[in-house]
Amino acid sequence: MTIFPQAIKQPLTAMFRRWFAKRAPRDDNATLNLRNVYIFFSREGLLFVLLLIITFIAGVNYGNNLVLGLCFYLISVWLISFHVTFAHVSGLQVRLLEVTMAEAGKPVWVTLQLLSNSRYPRRQLSIGFDAQGQYSQDKDLTNKSSVNGPLDVMQTTVLLPRLEDEQIIRLPVATYRRGKLELPRLHIKTVYPLGIMRAWSYVYFARPAWVYPQPEAFEWQARYLSANSTDLPTGGQFTQGQDDFERLDNHVAGESLARVSWAHVARGQGMFTKHFADPVGYEQRLAYEDMPAQAHEQKLAQLTYGVLALSKLEVPFQLQLPHEAPSTAEIGQGEAFGQACLLRVAQAS
Repeated sequence: MTIFPQAIKQPLTAMFRRWFAKRAPRDDNATLNLRNVYIFFSREGLLFVLLLIITFIAGVNYGNNLVLGLCFYLISVWLISFHVTFAHVSGLQVRLLEVTMAEAGKPVWVTLQLLSNSRYPRRQLSIGFDAQGQYSQDKDLTNKSSVNGPLDVMQTTVLLPRLEDEQIIRLPVATYRRGKLELPRLHIKTVYPLGIMRAWSYVYFARPAWVYPQPEAFEWQARYLSANSTDLPTGGQFTQGQDDFERLDNHVAGESLARVSWAHVARGQGMFTKHFADPVGYEQRLAYEDMPAQAHEQKLAQLTYGVLALSKLEVPFQLQLPHEAPSTAEIGQGEAFGQACLLRVAQAS
C-alpha cells in the first residue's frame, strides 16, 4: 500500500530519477561525496522524530526540566547519528572491473571494486542494482523469469557487514532481450549505527553489457556437423605434427638431422628438411543467409546455436553476419573465438 496514488507517484518518481541522474554522470569510476550522497530519516527515524516532538511538547507544557533534558539528549544522539551515518557512505570509491556477456533470460554478472580510504571500517553497507532497469516499463518482459528463476531484490543485493581498504563483489543484472543493455543504477545505502538516519547514493556506470539471443537448434546444423567429409563446405585444416607429410624446405642449420631427406642427399640434390602435419578438422561457415528461419532475431538465435556447438567441438569456423563480406570474416576455433563471435551476434543490427 502506498501513500500517494499512481497518477501522482509515477511523475514524482520520474522527476527524482532525472534529478539524481544529473548529479551523478555515467562513469566507470565514481567517488561518493557531498554532491551525490543523500541522507534522510529512515522509517524508524520518523518514529524517533515523533518521540522528539512529544517529549518537547510535554516538557514545555508541564514545565518539566527532566523531560526537556531528555529531549535535548535525544536531539544530540540524532545529530551524532546523522554525522556517523553520512560518513559511512561519503568518500567511498566504486570501480567497475568487469561486465560479463550472457544469454537473453540469464543474468549478466558485474564485478565491482570498493575502495575505502577511511581510518575506520565502514559497516552495514547494502549494495545492489536498482530493480527498475531499462525494461521496467515493459510489463510483459518484467513478468518473465530467467532460466534460473526470477531475480528479486534480495538476490541482487549484497550486505557488507564490514568494509576496510578494498572489497571485490559480484552482482547479477537480469536480462530479457538481445542487444545492448545499459546497467541500471547501483544503489549504496546504510542505516548504521542506530537506524535513525538512512544515507544513500546512486552510481551510474558508462560501460554497457551485451546480451546474445537464446540458441535455437535447427536441422541444417545436424547435417552440417556430420562426420562425412564430403558434406563439408571447405578444405581441411592442418597443424604442425608427426603424421602426414606436408612439404620439403631447404635445410636450416640447427634443425634436427632426423628430419633430413637423406634420399635427396644421396642423389646429390642437396639437403632438404621434411615437414609433417596433423589434420585438425574442417572449417565451417556460419552464414546469416544460410539460416532456415525467416525472422531476423530467429536467424541470429540459430547462429548462436551454431557458434556454441562449433566452439564446444573445437572446430574451426567462420561467422558471417548480414552486410558482411565472406572475405572479411575471421576464421578461428575454441572458446575465446566463440565468445568473440557471440559478441558480434549481440551487436548485430
